[in-house]
Amino acid sequence: MARSTMRDDTTRMLVNRAQFDNTAESREKIREHVPAVRKIEHTLEYVDLVGSCHGFVSTLGRPVPKMRGQQFTHDERDTVRRQLARVRATADWLEGAPSITASSPWTSS
Repeated sequence: MARSTMRDDTTRMLVNRAQFDNTAESREKIREHVPAVRKIEHTLEYVDLVGSCHGFVSTLGRPVPKMRGQQFTHDERDTVRRQLARVRATADWLEGAPSITASSPWTSS
């Protein structure tokens, strides 16, 4: 019977959500009792952020020089401009954020 219940998408979603919430709650308790955990998480998040910035610049360093002199279609230019606007918004937010706790451009559509 339990097996057929888990086939129900709503039930599966609720079970997954409960497991996620329980895990998040456990992590918070650990952070409260072991401050070093938060410092380690901070270091990992910082390294991830810096690595992502480096990766972005490095990734663009390969195709951009090859594209010199190429003509973009109107749609291609619009797409690149939209993506660059997202990059700028993210960089501006990150640069101006006093701490990385405010809502970010990553979470909005």
